[in-house]
This record gives sequence, C-alpha cells and structure tokens, in this order.
Amino acid sequence: MQLRVPQGNQRTAKPKRTSLVITILCLAGTVVALQQTMVVPLLPDFPGILNTSPENTSWLVTITLLTSAIATPIISRLADMYGKRRMMVIAMITMVIGSVIAAAGGSLLTLLVGRAFQGLAASLIPVGISIMRDELPREKVASAVALMSATLGIGSALGLPLAGLIYQSFGWQTIFWVSAVVGVLLIIAVIMVVPESSLRTKGKFDAVGALLLTAALTSLLLAISKGGHWGWSSEPVILLFLGTAVLLAFWFPYELKVSQPMVDLRTSARKPVLLTNIASILVGFSMYANMLSTTQQLQLPNVGGYGFGLSIVIAGLCMVPSGLAMVALAPISALITKRYGAKITLIVGGLVLAVSYVARVFLTGEVWMVVLGATFVSMGTAIAYAAMPTLIMRSVPITETASANGLNSLLRAVGTSTMSAVVGVVLTSAVVHVGPLALPTEDAFKTVFWYAAIAALLSIAVAVFIPRVQTAPGMTPGTVSGIYAPDPRAVSSKPVTERATEPATENEILVNGTVTGPHLRPIKQAVVNALHTNGEPADWSRADNEGRYSLILPDSGRYLLVSSADGWTPSSQVLEFADPTSWHDIHLAHRLMLSGRVSDGAVPLAGAMVTLTKTTGEFVMSTFSNDEGLYEVPLPPVGRYILTGLDPQVQTSTSLSVLLTARSATIDLCLPAAGKPPALLSGNASVRP
Repeated sequence: MQLRVPQGNQRTAKPKRTSLVITILCLAGTVVALQQTMVVPLLPDFPGILNTSPENTSWLVTITLLTSAIATPIISRLADMYGKRRMMVIAMITMVIGSVIAAAGGSLLTLLVGRAFQGLAASLIPVGISIMRDELPREKVASAVALMSATLGIGSALGLPLAGLIYQSFGWQTIFWVSAVVGVLLIIAVIMVVPESSLRTKGKFDAVGALLLTAALTSLLLAISKGGHWGWSSEPVILLFLGTAVLLAFWFPYELKVSQPMVDLRTSARKPVLLTNIASILVGFSMYANMLSTTQQLQLPNVGGYGFGLSIVIAGLCMVPSGLAMVALAPISALITKRYGAKITLIVGGLVLAVSYVARVFLTGEVWMVVLGATFVSMGTAIAYAAMPTLIMRSVPITETASANGLNSLLRAVGTSTMSAVVGVVLTSAVVHVGPLALPTEDAFKTVFWYAAIAALLSIAVAVFIPRVQTAPGMTPGTVSGIYAPDPRAVSSKPVTERATEPATENEILVNGTVTGPHLRPIKQAVVNALHTNGEPADWSRADNEGRYSLILPDSGRYLLVSSADGWTPSSQVLEFADPTSWHDIHLAHRLMLSGRVSDGAVPLAGAMVTLTKTTGEFVMSTFSNDEGLYEVPLPPVGRYILTGLDPQVQTSTSLSVLLTARSATIDLCLPAAGKPPALLSGNASVRP
C-alpha cells in the first residue's frame, strides 16, 4: 500500500550538502545516459570485430532499449517501496556488472548480456528526480529537476564524441572499463552523500502486473525497433503488435482490480498526469529526430551539395554544443517554471522545438547552420523535459514520484523509439545511389524535420489543456512541483505508512487510519482530503481495497478532514494532530440511496417491482416495494437511467428517464389504475431531493 515520503529533511539541508547531492545525482544521470549512445561509434566496426552480421550487432542498441524500458517502471516502483537511494545504487551496480561483462567477454553474446545489464540503469534518472523532490530545499528543486531531466540529452550528446575518441585511442574494451570504474566511484559517492528515503511503501510488490507490463513493453518496443528490418507487414511484427494489444487488455483491468498496483492507473488517468504523459510521447518523438539525423547529415559524403563528409568523431564533437545548451537552459527552465508555472514551461519548450525544426528545414548549407539548428532543438528539449517531472510530481502522491516519473520516462522512450522507426523508414525510402551506396536525400532529412515540428506542435496543443493550478488568496507560487505553497499533493492509492529507522523532521505528522461503513466494513477507494483551517490544501489520499489510508501533514495543528466515497454521504470534521504518528479511523455512516413510493395515484402498491436500467439497455438493479409502497436501493453511479415500476397483479407499468447525480434522490412512481385505456397508461413520477 502506498504512503507518503516526508519532505522534512529538505527544509533544513545545508547549502554545501544540497549542491553536492545535486552534483552527484546529475553526474549519475549523465553517466547512465551515456550508456545509450556509447556503442554507436563502434557499430560500423563491430561486424568485423565480432565476426558477425550488421543485423546482429544492431541488437547491441536494441537490447539496451528493451531492458531500460522494462526496468524503468519496475525499479521506480520498487524505489517507492524499499527506498530510492537503495534502488538507485542497485541500478548503478547493474551498469557496472554489465560494463565488466561487455569488456571482459569479447563475443557478441557477452556484449549483448552486458548491454542488457547496462540498460537496467536507465531507471536511475526518474528515481534521482524523486530524490531531489524529497531531499532538497524547496527553492532548489525546480532548477535541480531541470538539470536532472537534461542529463538524458547531455549524456546522449557527449556519448558519441567521447566513445569515438576512446575507441580510436585505446580500443573498444576501454569504453566499457571506463564505464565500470566511473560507475563504482559514483556508487560510493551516492552512498556517502545522498540520503535515503525516510518513509516507504508498506505492502506487496505487484509481480503479476510487472510481468504483464514487461511482456507488453517487450512486444511493443521490439515491433517498433525492428519493424524497419523485418518489414512492417511481416508476420513477426504483426504478431508482436497483436501480442501487445492482448497483454495490455489483460493488464489494464488487473491493475484496476489489485490493491497495490504496479502502476496506479487511477492516478495516471487524472487529467494533469494523462495529458503530461501524452505530451511526453510527442516531445520524445520530436526531440529524437535531432539525435538521429544530425550526425548522419554531417557524415554524408558531399554528393548533391548537401553532405559534409565529417568523421564520426568530428560529427560527434559537433553535438557537444547541444549538450552544453541543455545544461545552460536548466536554470532558465526553472525560472520560467517558478514565475509562470510548469505548464507554460512545457508550452515554451514545445514552441522552441517546433520553430527550431522548421529552421532546420532551411538551414542546411553549412556545418555551422546544422550545428546551430541542432543546438536550438536541444534548447527546446531541455525546457520541455524540465517541465514534465514538475507537472507529474504536482499531481501524484509524494511516494509515487519515482514510479510516476518512471512511467513518464517510459512513455518518452516509446516516443523516441517510434521516431527511430520513422527516421529509418524515411531515410531509406528516399535515396540517391552513389556507386554501391544508397544515401538519403536532402528532402528525406527535411521530411523528418517536418514530422518532428508537427509532433512538437501537437505537444503544445495537448499541453494547453493541462489544468493550471489555482492560487488561493495569500498563497504564492511554490517551486517544489509547480504547486502553490504549501504544496497540495495528489491522490494516493493504497497508503498505509511506516517510518524507516531514521526519523523525518520533528514537525511532520503522519496520520494512518481506515475508512469504514456500517458494521465496520472497509470502504475501498475512499478519498480523504486534509485541509488547513484557512482553506489551504495540506494532503489527500485514496484508501486501498482494505480501506486503509495515509496522510502526511506539514505540521501539528488543526485540520479539516473531508472524506468521501462513491455511493456514500461525505463527512467532514475538524481534528487536532500533535503526535508525530497518529491513527484516526473514519466512519461513513450513510449510503446514498435512490428511494420513493409506488402507488396507483391514491393507494400505495405493495409488492410492486421497481427496476433500473441504463438508457443504453444494460440492466442495473431491481427491487420490490414494501407494504407501504416504499422502495429503496443504493444509488448507482452518476448518469441517466430508465426507472420502471410494475404492478405484478394487474400488469400495469410506467417508465421514465431520470438523471441521477451524486446525491440521494427520492422518486415516486404513480402507476395507472387497472381498466384505464392503453393510451392513458403513461404514468407519472414526482422527484424529491
């Protein structure tokens, strides 16, 4: 069951330690991102080195993509449950193990195994972002998150020239040995500098959901990444897409049913989270065109007036300004977020992306033009990437920050994988033949840039509909997650909380309890909202299937607790909390009911049947009136229904369309008396609140 991680330590963190935490986390993110591109300069030579085919060596990139996509949501979820620093260290250990296996093996098989382990470390970035929210002072979080988000682009941009230089100077094994050594040093630094989570999830890991998601992601990403090689209409690709659909068809209802899901779909379906994730796919799709096409454009031989014939190392060095631009834009992104909100930051990033790609269509004549266009694309990417974790974290519970950011990173990977497939199709469909070579035309690159610009514009269109945070009188924009201080936290599922051995701050109050109905039966998915008595939100939570909930209150004092659940009358009460850990059970005493009286106009009808059906034809429920003609049933979900009354003795009936809202309703049914002409058998009803 999910819980909240307190932010108390971040309020009193020392400036020197804060800067060191940011530095270590960002270095770790950059090193992990380097793993994605470190073998790219070696791909042309690996077939000869390993005595295999180019198709086989392409799996050195594909396997890392697959394992990183699979590991990101799983490791992120485990981080919320068992400690963020712990899972971050485990992710880095897998990177070190993979690097050693790849360096020492010397065969295609050992390289594939090593690259698979290296891919597992990609989950480190969303986990690191969640650590920043937990541990850093509020005023430092926005800029730190922006910088951590940019490490993906920084590492990818620096990976090409660094790997190329090391390869040419010391051999390909040295690349992996350097990765292993740097990984060990960073593991030591993380253990010494980064604090561990003080509150963790207490519950059972959703192994079935993880397995289903793993199978679905493997099938989807394998189809996308290999569709160009195998053929988009080939049987393997079609079967993979069908398998993805079937697996997700099982996964979605299972995640909604299980008490402690791998991915909280209810939270993910909230409008701010859902729209941010959709925008993430589009931004990932857009930005990856820059990563894939720029070095190819620079390396093409000067045929037809658009190639430059640069070496892989020089072409990689041309990407360094892009990486540096992402570092430089981190504080600017944070400033936009602090002043205007994360939604505006995402829109600005998408706009810069779109304009930059349109410019790239026309800036193709000189190397400096290509580099300048690529740099501006990276700037837009940095701004947009900085906004997404902020938008996610303001809308999910604090203990779901790692898993929610992991899902967001996963969806970005889906976008980048899709763009990779699109680039492969476009650049191989429009070619010019130069001797035995088939080189992509200039128009092929321009087509890719137009696709990327359209995706960026679509991300803006999606971002426009992300709800803005409303400020209450006397509240000022906060910087923790684009929220207003004190930051309201979003709905939490399954939340019984336990403290780790080290305490949080002295001020924070941990409140656990259960929400029950009559006979102390638990009410699942009940929502408990805690507000300050001046109206400012403090925290809120959603109970698990056993009715258990958890709240983290920022300080001792009086709070208004508002509790509600589908089908139940809400309750509210003012309570004072002083102890660091408190237990408060909530009782919802009254169900919302649909009731009324059935009569023939004058006499109540006993034993009359009352049925409720949907306007689309589905049966909902039925009951019978008592001796006084009264009926009562639990209120169904909000919507329009057909309410029907039937007198079984004289076989007269009446029906009417009713609109039921989230409040009890009384609807009286008047059946026509026996012997009335059929034309008069219309009946009537009276509705009372």
